[in-house]
Amino acid sequence: MLFKLLAVLLAVVSGFLSMPSLAAEGGRVAEILERFQHANRWRDHVMVVAHRGGWMEHGRIVAAENSIAAIERALALGAEMVEVDVRRSADGVFVVMHDSWLDRTTTCQGEVALKTLAELRACRLVVEGTGKVTDERVPTLAELLAVAKGRGLVNLDNKLEVGDLAGMVAVARDMGMGGQVVVKQNLWSPAKVAEMRALLPSLAAAQFMPIIADDAVHDVRFLETASGSVSADAVEMINWRREGQPVTQTGGVLFSTKARAVAARGDWHLW
Repeated sequence: MLFKLLAVLLAVVSGFLSMPSLAAEGGRVAEILERFQHANRWRDHVMVVAHRGGWMEHGRIVAAENSIAAIERALALGAEMVEVDVRRSADGVFVVMHDSWLDRTTTCQGEVALKTLAELRACRLVVEGTGKVTDERVPTLAELLAVAKGRGLVNLDNKLEVGDLAGMVAVARDMGMGGQVVVKQNLWSPAKVAEMRALLPSLAAAQFMPIIADDAVHDVRFLETASGSVSADAVEMINWRREGQPVTQTGGVLFSTKARAVAARGDWHLW
């Protein structure tokens, strides 16, 4: 697994996910997806993902996170995927916002889920750290997807319930972007795996990527069982540590030689 820090973009991912060929969704996307199809052939390829839309450069915050401007900037710089966080307004519209409260990243206060879309539109996004108020409003998922259409993949970090994934994918599918979307959910037990398996048919063309963290999973055999059960083409693995605590010498069970062997056997990518 490769990790490489790049100055212009935020998040770095080792290798690529595997997805069906979807050339109709755009040349740029088709090029990325072609590499996705063969995990074991692309172990040395580093994919750059713009975290929360890509709001930092050279360690400085330069744009409002999860904003249209950040997404535009990241894609223009060459990011192959943008990662964003999805919540829902009080009147049922999917919006892009990391926190459950508006206070940190907007000029408004209160819970996102208690505000209608019209009320959220009255909030202006703030550049964290600088306090700069931008002209941008809280974007809807559809607005953000429109910016990324044909230009790169969109990784949806679900801040709602598992069942809400289907609704998010439906938004993308209605825009002709089902294959550009990667959705993910934490799996930590056989029961969660079964729940996800039951939901997979409703995700249609979208790619599902399980999240497996070492605060709950301590056996590499679960990694193999879970990834196989949901036909994973990539797995996001998390090595939790306390603030100030360094990553362990080996990276823990999920980043061990055995785990890499599981990925090779399953022909899926390490995230």
